[in-house]
Amino acid sequence: MPVALAQLVPTLPVGPGWWYEMKLDGHRTVLWRDADAVRLQTRSGRLVTTVWMDLALAGMQLPPGTVLDGEAVVYIGGRVDFGAAQSRAASTPARARLLAARHPAAFAAWDILAHPVLGDVRPRPYLERRALLLDVLADVRPPIQAVPATDDPETALLWYETLHDQGIEGLVAKHASSSYRPSRVWKKVRHAETVDAEVVGYTGPPARPRHVVVRLPDGRRAMSQSLTAPVAAQVAAHLASAGSGRRARTDAGEQYVTAAEGLTVEVLAGTTRHAVVSVTRVR
Repeated sequence: MPVALAQLVPTLPVGPGWWYEMKLDGHRTVLWRDADAVRLQTRSGRLVTTVWMDLALAGMQLPPGTVLDGEAVVYIGGRVDFGAAQSRAASTPARARLLAARHPAAFAAWDILAHPVLGDVRPRPYLERRALLLDVLADVRPPIQAVPATDDPETALLWYETLHDQGIEGLVAKHASSSYRPSRVWKKVRHAETVDAEVVGYTGPPARPRHVVVRLPDGRRAMSQSLTAPVAAQVAAHLASAGSGRRARTDAGEQYVTAAEGLTVEVLAGTTRHAVVSVTRVR
């Protein structure tokens, strides 16, 4: 299911109709409660149920026909730990079970895309979907919970300024009248200065890529620095399902193999002025 996205902005939009949600530092995940099972997909559409089986089991509390959008997160020491979520996402199913036993995951739900009675609710306004989300989750126990939301910008900014150390990486602003669409319909502010970039290629073996080539917001194609092991594993999973590419060169002349569309990574904004970029995570 294509997901809605958020545009990075320097300041929160304010005025009538704006609502604000905490942005937790985890992995974007869509949770489907089917007739007899639960499945989870990434932002790019890849199924990841096997590495989040604790969330799949928890999702059986939901009534069949429910589809939720949210963030798979891992708490360590009372704070959201992105590195732990990254490790889980890059694990084999066997290792994911070991990690889950040590640090169980939680699912922070911020939207409902399908309702067990009403069906597809994506065309409905945000405020109506928020009410439906809270209603569906009323009898659901943790680790599935709704993300806190407020229509008071001062409260939202207080979250932003005081909860960063607990793993709250920013805020997402949504207008009360907005429908759920696969485009940048939301606004976000973040502590880290990062931008999203599309992966267009890679170097090294597809099972163990060393670098990715990204298309930056200004259109340039640039090669990343060496990938960390968790990021490389997630890129490899995308490459395995996409098939082989062709030879190409970056704007700087470096050779790489092209990759299929559909994978987005986050890169440090300060590095994008140069020929090499630093990938912080797979989005």
